[in-house]
Amino acid sequence: MKISYGWVIVGTGMLMTCMGMGSMMSLSIFLDPMSQATGWSRTGISTAMTLDFLCMGLAAFIWGTLSDRYGTRIVVLLGGLILAAGLLAASQAESLWQFQLIFGIAVGVAAGSFYAPMTSVAIGWMSNHRSLAVALVSAGLSMGSMLLAPLVRVLINDHDWRFAMMTLGFMALGLVVPASFLVRQPPVVRQAPGAVPEDDGYSMTAAQAMRTPQFIAIALTHFACCAAHSGPIFHLVSNAIGCGVPALAAASAFGVMGLAALGGRVICGIAADRIGAKPTLVAGLMVQALGAFAFLFATSLGDFYSVGIIFGIAYGGVMPLYAILLREYFGQRIMGTTFGAVSMVASIGMSFGPWAGGFTYDTFSSYSWLYVGSFAAGLGAVAIALTFRPMPARSAPAMAAARTA
Repeated sequence: MKISYGWVIVGTGMLMTCMGMGSMMSLSIFLDPMSQATGWSRTGISTAMTLDFLCMGLAAFIWGTLSDRYGTRIVVLLGGLILAAGLLAASQAESLWQFQLIFGIAVGVAAGSFYAPMTSVAIGWMSNHRSLAVALVSAGLSMGSMLLAPLVRVLINDHDWRFAMMTLGFMALGLVVPASFLVRQPPVVRQAPGAVPEDDGYSMTAAQAMRTPQFIAIALTHFACCAAHSGPIFHLVSNAIGCGVPALAAASAFGVMGLAALGGRVICGIAADRIGAKPTLVAGLMVQALGAFAFLFATSLGDFYSVGIIFGIAYGGVMPLYAILLREYFGQRIMGTTFGAVSMVASIGMSFGPWAGGFTYDTFSSYSWLYVGSFAAGLGAVAIALTFRPMPARSAPAMAAARTA
């Protein structure tokens, strides 16, 4: 049986999102060793992650627009080169402000080049199982935490943080850059004479789409969702170490949460194909909020494993659903731009957690208020998601095409 090249695109997307987000989120593993080796505060180092998310968000919108116009291959190739250069340069930073600018800008800009463009091109390649394809591309985000966190911890233990970060840079150069040449634009479907094109009924421009209540609701939900989970994710390792968990075991808890998020993405992607994206999203957001609250009571390695698995399934599971909703509402033609714009708003939400956690800990010597704030933001995401309403009716051929997507 012939396998669609779309699955090659999906695998390539998983690799790229794994290296991009995994390298960026690995800063949580570097946090304590860097602070001890350099004397830089947790708030100062965490600020680099805040810059990462802000730059990733703006870059995702720009990269998504460029991928719609010039193709995805050139976008991810440039992103891979910037990622490698940023990690290598950050490993040699001699001051906190140098590290913040290099890691916070270069790595963030690079990470923004992978998820939205590769999600868009993967959807374009798949005539069936689109929800699963989106889930698998986004699964790379969780694989980065699962695979790179233990590696980084071992490299830091055996050498130092600079060597570990330099190794990530060479991995990006050796994996992401060659993989970019596997990326191809989806084939143009030739319509029979008189047939209605699949995107008939999706006549909005990107600017028109971004002014609709549906787009605004999706963007705000994604914002609150990411604000809820970014702090607990980024500060998991530091919190576990503060509770007496050994450093390598704490890093393993981070990896287990990433593994759970990987499973959550696949489970929710399949569920969205069966029962719809909106009910799956609302359920996942509620579990995410409760998981954030449960971290208040985690004190042992077993606690961090248990809560991390539940929290990981929830935050990982909801992430692919935003792309699915955008595809259902606005179609494939402007997918790169609309998803890039939503990712930009979401990244602003992500930027709050790392800084807020560092500030909370430096101020109160505890992460308790971080989890209270994350719980509140999670409930806000649920409330906004419940306001989603369908788009005005499209033509019958377009609705039939959407149902088979």
